[in-house]
Amino acid sequence: MNLAGIYKLKFNFLLISSFVFLLGFSPVSGYAFYQQTPRIATFDIDATPPVGSQLTYDPMVNNWDLGLRAKGIIILGSGQPIVMCSVDWIGISNESQDEFKRVMALAAGTVPTRVVVHTIHQHDAPASDLGAEVIMKSAGMEPGAFDGTYTRDLIDRLGQAIRKSVLTALPFTHIGTGQAEVFKVASNRRILGSDGKVKFSRTSATKDSLMRAEPEGLIDPMVSLISFWNKDEPLAVLSYYASHPQSYYRTGVANPDFPGVSRFMRQLAVPEALHIHFNGAGGNITAGKYNDGARENRLILAERLADGMKRAWESTTRKAVTSGSISWNVEPVQLKPAAGIEKLEAGLKTGTSVFIANNISKLVWLRRLQAGKKIDISSLAIDNVRIIHLPGEPFVEYQLAAKAVRPDLFVSVAGYGDYGVGYIGTAVAYSEGGYETGQASGVTADAEMILMKAIWKLLQK
Repeated sequence: MNLAGIYKLKFNFLLISSFVFLLGFSPVSGYAFYQQTPRIATFDIDATPPVGSQLTYDPMVNNWDLGLRAKGIIILGSGQPIVMCSVDWIGISNESQDEFKRVMALAAGTVPTRVVVHTIHQHDAPASDLGAEVIMKSAGMEPGAFDGTYTRDLIDRLGQAIRKSVLTALPFTHIGTGQAEVFKVASNRRILGSDGKVKFSRTSATKDSLMRAEPEGLIDPMVSLISFWNKDEPLAVLSYYASHPQSYYRTGVANPDFPGVSRFMRQLAVPEALHIHFNGAGGNITAGKYNDGARENRLILAERLADGMKRAWESTTRKAVTSGSISWNVEPVQLKPAAGIEKLEAGLKTGTSVFIANNISKLVWLRRLQAGKKIDISSLAIDNVRIIHLPGEPFVEYQLAAKAVRPDLFVSVAGYGDYGVGYIGTAVAYSEGGYETGQASGVTADAEMILMKAIWKLLQK
């Protein structure tokens, strides 16, 4: 999609930029940087719960050949350490985000505002919200998928892994960037009729051939790679691609789905570097055009994504960096809650497990919002690289708009941070109808201006 098309999405960048420059702003986190070589540490631990646990939607009956992982990096030597983590879970929300960040920050010797925790959003995987566990126990209910026992175990082991990893951190002298188009994976799930309203949703596994025949729609076809190097030795590779990660699910077998298979393929191809994948702003993106749910499609989709990752790796260019090249900035935002969230509590005892899994975190988020808590939007800057970290399931328009704001930079976006808010559509999407901007969204159309203002400010720093 060209820039003119993106600007038609009503992201009023010029008004925002004028407003921000008139007010003036300064980084939330600022430190004196020294011209020295930064260091990087990596961690990679098992995030697969034991058989018999409750996954997000179903009891876990078995493991897959590839388990679930929690992977990340710690950047040291440029102010307080920075921690970035990706987990093969469906979502980590609210108080769980707080606890992950608290423990990981303590282990790394930093503060929670310099820690981000994202999920890839696989559906045969756990969800985590310690606030939801409290609500359900207070209501005399079994917490089910929100039992925090395994969450606390994973958090504890992440803390241990980070402490050990920091002790063996290596210098990184260069940052690498590369991107390539991924063919026949992503497609937009919102199919509009002639009246401008959503006529159907193209889900991850779309069996209707007429729905699959519809055009791809608006997507970001590019997979972006950001790599960390010690001279000629790659240490870590971070990949970013926007799409729901499901080929098929509701099996009761914990697995990382096709992005996990792609990541494993690339790990085999470049074993000296830890490969970490982040889902982009893929709230309205699925593989539905190219996937009818047939089991063999998991490998097909994985090979296509891995092929894009391979070509992005082969196109990588490197630039020398110092500690002075690195900065971390945060913009706290207060999104507006969708109407009716408070009514969800009445349905907890009568709703299905799927209803509870999809909605209770919005109720927890509403209570946090009423208590004055905000959600951090953050950015890592290394030379010309910018990584924007977003909450919930943001629409791909946010990712495309971020890239359009600073075409002079290598911009990547990670979605699925604090999962409590659910889907985050564009302003116009809330008038188009559809699943994503109905009960599945915990916010209002105002989210567009709030998020874009924060993204714009972060990209100017």
